[in-house]
Amino acid sequence: MAKHSASCILSGPCTLADTDKCNRMCPSYIALHGYTGDGGRIGAAGLPADYRHLTVANSPAREGQAKIYRAIDAYVATFKRQFDEDYRIKSLYLYSEEPGTGKTTTAAALLNEYLTAHYIGSLQRGTTPLERPGYYWDINEWQRDYNRFTRPMVPREKAEPAASRYYRAMEIAEAVPFLIADDIGVRDATEAFRADLHSVINKRVANGLPTVYTSNIPMAETLQLFDARIADRIRDMCQELPFEGKSKRGRR
Repeated sequence: MAKHSASCILSGPCTLADTDKCNRMCPSYIALHGYTGDGGRIGAAGLPADYRHLTVANSPAREGQAKIYRAIDAYVATFKRQFDEDYRIKSLYLYSEEPGTGKTTTAAALLNEYLTAHYIGSLQRGTTPLERPGYYWDINEWQRDYNRFTRPMVPREKAEPAASRYYRAMEIAEAVPFLIADDIGVRDATEAFRADLHSVINKRVANGLPTVYTSNIPMAETLQLFDARIADRIRDMCQELPFEGKSKRGRR
């Protein structure tokens, strides 16, 4: 079978990468990517297709955000703490006012790095890796589902699937060990929607669960979107990394 190390997030630490033994029947590849490349733990994490093979090393945002990626490399090194109850993994707040500077790309790469660290670390310790150690939570899509089932006169056949997706995503986001909260800076939202968003953040912080937030507003301005208590929750044990430059979308 053809070598496929470029499409596997384990290619960095794997000793079989770029050898004839590197193929899609590899048990570790299947565990993370599934048989067809769109399943496994990455599929369970909900990562969009464009991000499923990203790592911190091959991230297209790395070259243009060299200063940020020095901090990102150091952050990835802390992922081994997930196996040590005495140490916590901090949260990150990835910010840039400009879109397309690499925030979401970097967050997705971090999720894949966490999945890799969890999978390898679990096997080294003789334990079974979790089926969903991390999750990509698209807050814009989550809000769209909320709007679909709360608008008046929405047909039942459209409202019920949206409500099911919404509450399932909320349940996962509250408890998953590592969460990407993509685009936390929601502005036009009902009080009920904000309350659900606050509930997720509050539960994660209270339980010491690391979250990588992406946003188009600086962390200091979260008071404009959230009450002081929730803004303080976001800032607790959280490092802000401001992305610089103009949009690089379409230049992968």
